Amino acid sequence: MSKLDYKLLEALSAVIKDQSFERAAGTLCITQSAVSQRIKALEQQLAQPVLIRSQPIKTTKLGKQLLRHYYQVVQLEADLMPQVMPDTPESPLTLHIATNADSLATWLIPAIAPIIKQHLIEVNLLIADETHTVDMLRDGQAFGAIGSQNTPVKGCQLTELGELDYILVASPEFIERYFSEGINKHSLRQAPGIAFDHKDNMHIRFVHEHFGLSEGDYPLHAVRSSEAFVAMAKHGAAYCLIAELQIQEELAKGELVHIFKQAKITESLYWHHWVLLKGIYKKISNAIISHGRQVLGTPNV
Repeated sequence: MSKLDYKLLEALSAVIKDQSFERAAGTLCITQSAVSQRIKALEQQLAQPVLIRSQPIKTTKLGKQLLRHYYQVVQLEADLMPQVMPDTPESPLTLHIATNADSLATWLIPAIAPIIKQHLIEVNLLIADETHTVDMLRDGQAFGAIGSQNTPVKGCQLTELGELDYILVASPEFIERYFSEGINKHSLRQAPGIAFDHKDNMHIRFVHEHFGLSEGDYPLHAVRSSEAFVAMAKHGAAYCLIAELQIQEELAKGELVHIFKQAKITESLYWHHWVLLKGIYKKISNAIISHGRQVLGTPNV
């Protein structure tokens, strides 16, 4: 019976993480040709492809399964080695976490910072819309994901964190320019808004539900940063649908104004993670659950 060669899986992981065979070679301290040979050997052993050589480079369904397995083996090894070889110099352990931008901008860093300061770890934060972060867990790119999906991924565990309220805001300058006669279908056709990216349908959903406008009926910036949402709104360049938690200070100072108090969007957030967690992985997971529930309003049980 054939067994998996973990050097081959390590090469697969490096190519996906670095998005380049050349950079993966540098990470692994081998030649680019050797990386290609390891990927080829893995595909020959399994008689099917593990990579989709596109831009960005992606894994096949089998490749995703292999990466999930490899990352869990790395986790178990990292937890075991200090016990069996206590004198071995500690090397950084990379933890891949998928998160929505709003959690990153508000509460995630304070949740994990104490653990990062205590241990030699590297955190790779993968940012996507909250409806798509779990795809990164499913694909093997992350060991855990903060997202809005309320059903568990196969082989993973789900914990409710709480809720984020999203409200529509703009600066006084913007309101004077575009909404002096109120916010309505006509004024929205002229006023630029902001979405996270082309996969972010929260803004589009909100405007369609309350004003009957479809995507393309009004100008919409694409900005992949929650902080930039706030900056653009404060500078009068756009209005936006943003997590109320993130702009409490701006609302208090009058730099941003809640422009449609009749409605908001409440998004429930969940922490999805591997079922078997040990060591640093478990500490990070527990910190995310504890702090997330404290900030988002779900009691720890």
